[in-house]
Formats: sequence, C-alpha cells, structure tokens
Amino acid sequence: MASVLEQIKQYTTIVADSGDFETIAQYKPQDATTNPSLILAASQKPQYAGLINDAIEYGKKKGSNPEEQLEWAVDKLLVNFGKEILKIVPGRVSTEVDARLSFDRDANVAKAIRLIKLYEEEGINKERVLIKIASTWEGIQAASILEKEHGIHCNLTLLFGFPQAVACAEAGVTLISPFVGRILDWYKKSTGQTYESHNDPGVLSVSKIYNYYKQYGYNTIVMGASFRNTGEIEELAGCDFLTISPALLGELQKDTKQISAKLSVEKAKAQEIPKVAYFTNEKAFRWDMNEDAMATEKLSEGIRNFAKDGRKLEAMLKEKL
Repeated sequence: MASVLEQIKQYTTIVADSGDFETIAQYKPQDATTNPSLILAASQKPQYAGLINDAIEYGKKKGSNPEEQLEWAVDKLLVNFGKEILKIVPGRVSTEVDARLSFDRDANVAKAIRLIKLYEEEGINKERVLIKIASTWEGIQAASILEKEHGIHCNLTLLFGFPQAVACAEAGVTLISPFVGRILDWYKKSTGQTYESHNDPGVLSVSKIYNYYKQYGYNTIVMGASFRNTGEIEELAGCDFLTISPALLGELQKDTKQISAKLSVEKAKAQEIPKVAYFTNEKAFRWDMNEDAMATEKLSEGIRNFAKDGRKLEAMLKEKL
C-alpha cells in the first residue's frame, strides 16, 4: 500500500520546509523552502560550520566596514544553504529577503537582485531560485517589478488574507505561500473553539484562494504552508504545492490509509466566485486587510518573528567576524 505521502504526490508537488538539507534528502521533495528561522536552527548544527566560515570570509572580502561585512556574510550564508539544498532537490529553493525590508519596495527589489547575483556567482541559474518576500502592499509591488522587469521568480510569504492572494495573482508573481497552521492558531485562540481538519479555518482559506485562482485562470502557484497536523495536509491534497516540515513528512510517510484529492481545477471551475481587484487599488487592499483582524495581526507578528530570528542570525555571524 502506498504511503499517504506518495498518494499526495500524485496530485500535488511536495516541497520540504527546512534548512536542514540532510533531512530534506529522505523525502525526495521537488523543491525546498527556507526562512531566517529555519536557517538559524540549521546553522546551530556542527556539520554546517563550513558554510558559516565561508560566509564569514566572503563578508570580510566584500565589505568595506563591519556593517557591510555583516550584511554580505548573512546574504552569503542564505545562498550557501540554498546551494547545498539545490544539490538534493531537482526543482527550486526559496530564499527569503530580510523581513525588516517588508515595507520598502525598492529595498526588497535591490536585495532580491543581490541574492540572485550571489547564486549566479555559484553557477546557479535564477530559474532555480524563488525569492521570498512578505505579502505586504510594498512586497507585492516589489515582486511585480522583479517578475516583469528582471525575470526573478518570487514566493510571496506570510500570506493570511484573501486581498493579499488576489493582489499577488494580479501582480503575476510565481508562487504564494498561504499559512494554514498560523490561521488555525489565531482562530483557536480568539474563539476558544477546536476545529476538525474539514472546517479548519486555514484549510478553508487556502481552498478559497485555490478555487479563485483556478476559476479565473491565474498562473500563480498556490503553495499551502505552515501546517500543524497531517489532517490539514490531507484536506489540501490537490493543491498546486504543499510545503511540509520534516516531522510531518515523516508522519505522512508512515501512514498508509487511502486518501483522495480534495481540490481540483474541475471542482473550482464549477463554483461561482465573484471577481475582485486589489493590485492597482491600494486603498481597497489596505482597508480590506484592516477589516480582517486575523490577517493583519498574523502578518505583523510573522514579520516581527522573522526579523527577530534575522537579528539572531546576524548576532551569531557578528561574533565570528
């Protein structure tokens, strides 16, 4: 009997959500995603010391002062991890822009171009890299510039609200990462209720986005992310991509029950979903995000937490510099 993981792979592209490339190799995913928190956790492991030392040396060569050296070292470390991951996965790796740039369109663009150049220095084509940017208004505008003017593919992360998803599709971004588990966390905390997988607010949110995209023929890939349990993943079988932690990949690998696709283009097209627009309407985007307390709070919290781990990563490298 095929494992649940193998069954899901029939409908959905599986992506490993980890910076630990030794673990990634076990599950044979197509792609891998990283973020500052995952890189920070992986960089504590002694077997990755060589990647850190290489980044330190690179920073010392490139930077003309301690601040510049640190920035180059951080960027180089992200790329070093990405490079190693790409030796394992056949597809793409997602590398995240500093969360502290989330409200600066031009800084996001500049950082993305710099990361891509670092990958190209390592002989890695930009087609194998997704630049991860927070789904703020400024981040979505930056992604549009990167996609259309520079041919740089983007993964819009920290996506919790429908306006973010619609604006990303209209902007022509390559991929979005709506966060399932963090949406569930918010609803459990705010309502005191417990939820089954079929009525999980995070699952319902991603299903709505997927159905809207397929209804209107958007090419942007929907990649469910941030799962709390395997039930959420099974309910989203059929979604374009799902990015899953090694722990949950392991559970799916061991389970052999029969599952079927819950999402499909055919089911989506059979629905009646009203068309909306956000990418060219900043006021509507900001207002509708403001009306969604969950999306507003989780976006802000996510940016803060990624920024915090980014600072910890910097502190670790600064000691070595």
